[in-house]
Amino acid sequence: MHHRKSTRRPGGWSRRRRLLTTLPIFIVLFGILVTVSTLTDVQWHDDATGRTITPATPNTAVAFANPDDVPLPALGTYEVRDRYVTIDVTRASTGEVQKLNVHVREPVDAGNGLPGVVFLHGAGYGTCDNSFSDVAKAMGTAGIVTAVVDKPAWSTIDINRDYPASADAYDAVIDYIRGLDAVDDGKVGIYATSEGTWISSYLLQDDPDVAFQILLSPMVFTPRESLAFFVAQDFTLAGAHGGYQSFVRRVFNIDAALFGLTNLDIRTLTPEAYAIPTFVAYGSRDVMTAQVDGLHTILDMCERAGNPDVVIRSYRGGNHVLRPGDLTALGTPYAGNYVNDLIDWIGGTLAGLDPICEQVAGAPIRQSSAVPTLRAQRVATIYGVVLHILTLVLLIASAAVALVGATRRIRQGLRRKEPVFGFSHGFGRSLALLVMATGLTLLLFVAAMGRIIMSVVNLAWGGTPAHDPGIMYWSWPVAQVVCALVVWEWSGVLARLIEVASARGILRVPPRKGAVREIVTGEQPVLASRRLGRVMFWLAGTAMFAVLLVFAFWGLFSYAEPLVY
Repeated sequence: MHHRKSTRRPGGWSRRRRLLTTLPIFIVLFGILVTVSTLTDVQWHDDATGRTITPATPNTAVAFANPDDVPLPALGTYEVRDRYVTIDVTRASTGEVQKLNVHVREPVDAGNGLPGVVFLHGAGYGTCDNSFSDVAKAMGTAGIVTAVVDKPAWSTIDINRDYPASADAYDAVIDYIRGLDAVDDGKVGIYATSEGTWISSYLLQDDPDVAFQILLSPMVFTPRESLAFFVAQDFTLAGAHGGYQSFVRRVFNIDAALFGLTNLDIRTLTPEAYAIPTFVAYGSRDVMTAQVDGLHTILDMCERAGNPDVVIRSYRGGNHVLRPGDLTALGTPYAGNYVNDLIDWIGGTLAGLDPICEQVAGAPIRQSSAVPTLRAQRVATIYGVVLHILTLVLLIASAAVALVGATRRIRQGLRRKEPVFGFSHGFGRSLALLVMATGLTLLLFVAAMGRIIMSVVNLAWGGTPAHDPGIMYWSWPVAQVVCALVVWEWSGVLARLIEVASARGILRVPPRKGAVREIVTGEQPVLASRRLGRVMFWLAGTAMFAVLLVFAFWGLFSYAEPLVY
């Protein structure tokens, strides 16, 4: 006679009972993590993607009606003389003084009444000698006085730039150029690129007498919106899984004001910033700017300011600084006929001539999606900061306890059998496996995000996307599956803990007489016979669950269709 093999451990539960206990624990834990992912999610917009503006003509030339044959600037007409001056500028908010070197280029024997241009830097720490040299010299050969200055940075860095103070510093250089005998003080304009187009907005509100402006790859929108669009778009171009967009959404909804950083939400989009003749230049390979929305917004601002003098050009093959190829390559010329177009536009505009060219011309202008409308989320920011700090503290504390255990083992001698942690019922092995699985998932995320960031930087510098995204794509679904399995295993461990505690009589009401004493002394342990083992289990277990909460905060437990740009 054959007997059915029992599924019950000696003194323990059947498999069915363990499953019925594990399942609700899993549902609760997984539900908590999914809820965190849902509550911290940020929905940007539902706008259509893949918009394109095709200009009426690919010809970027700027032409004016000139019936009286007014002499206009022409490239290569004059020799150029270089000289340097130093200007002291003061940061109004702190009184800090900075000495700025200014590289002035003047056409030789060009007479008086000349136009002038002052250059405004983009991000970074440009100097008067390593920025704008070729275009400034080219303008000089056309009879335009130019001034390139060290970027006014004071004691700030990129994330806390003082844009109003920067505008004051550049305006001081404008005043210097206006005061030169050879320059017509009513014909001095500015040339701003990228981040400099935020500064130019402050400058024009304070100094409406600037004659014209050239905006190269203008950011147009707030830093929060502009940077969020740039990063989200480049995540997609790099080939990252759509799930990683949740990282972008959460990062750019941070309330940075909690940390004293207010630049994310500066409002520079005003009609006053577009009330003067404006030349806008985009590159078709620029992956940083929202060109379609930017074009429409600039035209709208110019119309609201009553300014019809706006020309927009898109240059095929140009990157964010309008040069073909890699931004790091030195000596690369500008794309297309940009420099000639620019000089022609300055000359015709300052001469008051009527344009006879298309307002928008050049290569097709493309944009992957609309610029997101974002706002700072204070509650989510506070929760995220507290969670990450708490997780770090727990991980450090767990590592410290593990180190204590390792030290004790070494002191006892590696051959001795006396346990350090004294784990029982397989909890030590389960804890080690779960810590390893959670840690490897964390390392997978760090590796994937590192690869994505490197790819985004490569794209921003004019590189091309990787043929095979590799870890940038498969890491997200793999991590989701592994984390679900980790939660299931943790549920099994907790169910086993309940099983053993029940067998020890600790879960009775009241507990079995002597049960608490037996557990504390290690005579009849539930987790471990040693206090260090019990501390290690709960500390490491809490740390691992905190790591899962971190994953949930960044959207890993969101199983909705990812937003792909």
